[in-house]
Amino acid sequence: MHKTSAWPLALVYVGLIVYASLYPFTEWRYQGIVSWAFLSAGWPKYWTGFDVVSNVLGYGPFGFLLALSALRTERGHWAVTGATAVAALLSFSMESLQGFLPSRVPSNVDLGLNVMGAWAGAMLAWSLEKLGVIDRWSQFRARWFVAQAQGGLVLLALWPVALLFPAVVPFGLGQVLERVEGAMVDVLVDTPFLAWLPVREVELKPVVPGMEWVAVTLGLLIPFLLGFGIISAAGRRLVFMGFALAVGMATTALSAALSYGPAHAWEWFGLPAQAGLVTALVLGALLLPVPPRSTAALLVLALGVYLSLLNQMPTNPYFAQTLSAWEQGRFIRFHGIAQWLGWVWPYAALAYVMRRILVREPKN
Repeated sequence: MHKTSAWPLALVYVGLIVYASLYPFTEWRYQGIVSWAFLSAGWPKYWTGFDVVSNVLGYGPFGFLLALSALRTERGHWAVTGATAVAALLSFSMESLQGFLPSRVPSNVDLGLNVMGAWAGAMLAWSLEKLGVIDRWSQFRARWFVAQAQGGLVLLALWPVALLFPAVVPFGLGQVLERVEGAMVDVLVDTPFLAWLPVREVELKPVVPGMEWVAVTLGLLIPFLLGFGIISAAGRRLVFMGFALAVGMATTALSAALSYGPAHAWEWFGLPAQAGLVTALVLGALLLPVPPRSTAALLVLALGVYLSLLNQMPTNPYFAQTLSAWEQGRFIRFHGIAQWLGWVWPYAALAYVMRRILVREPKN
């Protein structure tokens, strides 16, 4: 049996599919028809190429991860069949539950496309296994990373997806304070407990260039340190820094292009972002020889300062309008995935690194 990060990634992906399929989770009610009636429905009157592609691609990674998980265990003979069956069951469940949401429309076409995408992803995993690509990845992983690297690899794999959701500042993940406050007010309104909510004594401060510089620096330094925690050799850490920087910049540019248009893909890369990038690279280079356990302690410190700083920044009206476009436009299916990852990624990284510090893992 091989160690694999595919299974925890598949579990994360299930949660993201559930959120994207059942968003906005409001106004649940029985609409007078059985939940599986959509199976016998005719071809939908309105559909677009975007709908087809999103339904196929949405389940492709899920099928790939499930099949890969099976291939790395003793259940490899049923990898493609099992992955496709599980994906079909999940998609059927999501479409059936959509029948209780007035804002969602269950579709047998969506079900078929989801299953097709999962099968294609599972076949890709099976093909890569037969070609020896997965074994070569396992050998590469054994050379580059420490033994217990699954959690760190999962977080690093999810980081670019989290960056796709528009942020107040580049690489700004985990800004939840205003939304949490608003949600608590909504829950406690018209109750005596509303008076118990703490009143913020100081209003959130507008983002100034100095704050953006520090936020960008920490936003890049945090994945660097996360990688340093599972990579021991200084030379390999340097290569990882370059790769992470390239992926982070490309993803942030893609997010800007999706939000504001291709002409504004690099609008975010102003002087504060440039200064933050250089500062993060300098600090990362200075920390290349630091042992993994020490980098974990530095990562906790960086996350604490980063989240405190980011949650002191308000959401400006133009940014809020951008989020509204994501939530109401054609990105609604992707909205939940990227948004939730953007919110929880730093906190998941904090929980992971705290566990690494407090729990001494067995040596191989």
